[in-house]
Amino acid sequence: MHRATYEVAQVLERNQGQLSEYCNTGWQLRTLHAIRKCRTLAMGGHIDRCNNPKCQTLHLSYNSCRNRHCPKCQGHQKEQWVRAREAELLPVPYFHVVFTLPQELNRLCLYRPKTLYSMLFKVAWQVIYGFGNNPKFLGARPGMIAVLHTWGQNLSLHPHLHCIVPGGGLTPSGRWKPVKHKGKYLFPVKAMSKVFRARFVVQLRKEPNVKVASGFYDSLFKKHWVVYCKRPFLGPQQVIEYLGRYTHKIAISNHRIRAIDHGQVTFSIKDYRHGGKRRTMRLSDAEFIRRFALHVLPKGFVRIRHYGMLSSYHKRIGLKEIQRMLPPVTFKKKEPLRHRKCPICNIGNLMTVTTFTARGPPNYWLEKLNMPPKKQRC
Repeated sequence: MHRATYEVAQVLERNQGQLSEYCNTGWQLRTLHAIRKCRTLAMGGHIDRCNNPKCQTLHLSYNSCRNRHCPKCQGHQKEQWVRAREAELLPVPYFHVVFTLPQELNRLCLYRPKTLYSMLFKVAWQVIYGFGNNPKFLGARPGMIAVLHTWGQNLSLHPHLHCIVPGGGLTPSGRWKPVKHKGKYLFPVKAMSKVFRARFVVQLRKEPNVKVASGFYDSLFKKHWVVYCKRPFLGPQQVIEYLGRYTHKIAISNHRIRAIDHGQVTFSIKDYRHGGKRRTMRLSDAEFIRRFALHVLPKGFVRIRHYGMLSSYHKRIGLKEIQRMLPPVTFKKKEPLRHRKCPICNIGNLMTVTTFTARGPPNYWLEKLNMPPKKQRC
């Protein structure tokens, strides 16, 4: 993919003196500054050499911030994660289930994000596990991979959980049991929606750190809570492609930004109220940064979680057994990751020979790189 013309970092850079005014927490501010400095001299850098004896080319690179909210730092991490999941896929139908919190809870999400988002994960799994264990629907232990997204296309707060659920589960005797209706149907969505709403409100009432008005819970029961279950994926390859799009996605990619002129940001959005039609939205720098900061998750919060037979514990002791029961999954052969490949010869790997701070590389290395000495650089 070609390099984006405009970047979120450019908007942050020209407003660096005012960033604290648009953040609710110090962690949000630290994140914005990290994104602003990503792959610039301010982060320091390193010099790599190709280990191909016929090449030996030197490459200078600035360090990345490696922040999970950074538009420039997700590609390699995403590809590594997705390839690790290929070994865990089963030759069964997979369903895409989305759990969405109503907008009435947005205010609580702003003030208690860790509490509300953790609750969303917990209740979503309770719903899937409850329906899976019920003999009426499946009668087996299901599995789930859940990914938290907190944004809508216009960067407003829209917390929802994307879940990948295998079409089947493990019985108490250790046998694989597929879903009913020949894998075309998971669980009844309307029933899941009502159970999701009831269980979430129960958890919310138990939370001592959440204080709301007496009639707030009644208003939640008057609202329809959205649980959406798409048709099953056509095959394991589709599951992998989907995971690649969603797991390491951030609030807005650099490629969606169309212009950053006159103190405003213009970016493209999909208008789902009008059939997913593409259009543009224009926000002031202050509003754009404020909305972007809303989606910086609390420090240490895990946004990709595995449950049931797909959890770390059960994968170690049971996933291989399940795979032996079912036919093997085959994928198209992929090229090796090129993250550390030399871009000149495309053969050798890059080996770091020295690192440097924000002061820049020593003159000795600049001469080797055929670059002007530090004192001559602007």
